Amino acid sequence: MVQVAIAGGTGDVGRTIVEIIKDNPRHEAVILTRKPIGDIFGVPSLVVDYTNVNSLREILEEHKIHTVISAIGYEGDAPGVSQLNLIKAAEASVATVRFVPSAFACVYTPEMAETFPPLRGYIRAIEELRKSTLEWTSFLNGYFMDYFAPGKIKSYLRPFPTVIDIEHRVAAIPGNGDVPITFTYSFDVARFVVSSLDLEEWPEESRMAGDILTWNELVSLAEEILGSEFEVHHDDIGKLKRSEVTELPVHSIVYKQMPKSEAQAMSAAFSLWAQDANIMHILGELNTKFPDIHPLTIRGLVEKYRQ
Repeated sequence: MVQVAIAGGTGDVGRTIVEIIKDNPRHEAVILTRKPIGDIFGVPSLVVDYTNVNSLREILEEHKIHTVISAIGYEGDAPGVSQLNLIKAAEASVATVRFVPSAFACVYTPEMAETFPPLRGYIRAIEELRKSTLEWTSFLNGYFMDYFAPGKIKSYLRPFPTVIDIEHRVAAIPGNGDVPITFTYSFDVARFVVSSLDLEEWPEESRMAGDILTWNELVSLAEEILGSEFEVHHDDIGKLKRSEVTELPVHSIVYKQMPKSEAQAMSAAFSLWAQDANIMHILGELNTKFPDIHPLTIRGLVEKYRQ
């Protein structure tokens, strides 16, 4: 049995992984947390100080943690300090062999970090892992499918709908809408992550896909399934570079979490990244390795709106 520590296990992606791993008999999980929270889904938690590398190392060794999964969020100093110190502690720990950095999206590049500063911590984490003796992998899944169906599917992710508003039959297509993009449901991501713990070797990138479509194909599919035409707008590249997107009715959900200007800037950044198939087009390599995992498709997601 492998001992697995999940950092950020109370958050969006982390909580999802905790719920999936709890029933896996081959792994025993603990949650690393800054504050006492007790158990989650029966999985115990350990209070840690992310500012103290030696203290982190001692906890990893005391509990014989073989693998660390970081699902630490991108707010504040978390990726630049907490995750970096956790990597250093894992490298120093005699018990720890494997590390998963907090990615769970697309192929992040240093250029992207220049326009989206929270990514700088992730880039530093990858640099630190490459210097270490740890075996590690970044899990890439494209867009989380959850964002397109707030309230329609089980999800711990904070809503961040963008581009298409299925409920109100409206879309704002970025660019020409013809670039293939990968979409994966958060619980399927967690299933692939937990299954990958059994692999003998890890590549630097572990890729999965729930579905792959262009924005235009997604809108056409939704129109077909729902039997109604969408109101379609187009956001050109110049508009996106000004950190502007066409406002959709569903964006009101996001504005409850962050200022409108910040939400629009994030949405515009994601839409710009999606113009490059090398970034958002993630092939399902893990799908081939784990054929028993049958991920939710976009068709299956849109059909939730008919129920």
